[in-house]
Amino acid sequence: MRFTALYEISQLLNTQLDKETLATCVGMIESGVNPEALAAVIQELRREAAAAQNAQSDVR
Repeated sequence: MRFTALYEISQLLNTQLDKETLATCVGMIESGVNPEALAAVIQELRREAAAAQNAQSDVR
């Protein structure tokens, strides 16, 4: 029940995290990972993925 509520909140906040990814992030935070550092890594991965996708689009 607690995870369902957390997932619903993440959807309202438009985090774009699926249930599996959110569960992984929650587990990491519960294990002591700094939430701000984790958020920064996720943002950087998204930027890199977008840049790679744009680079592929430019090649075509």
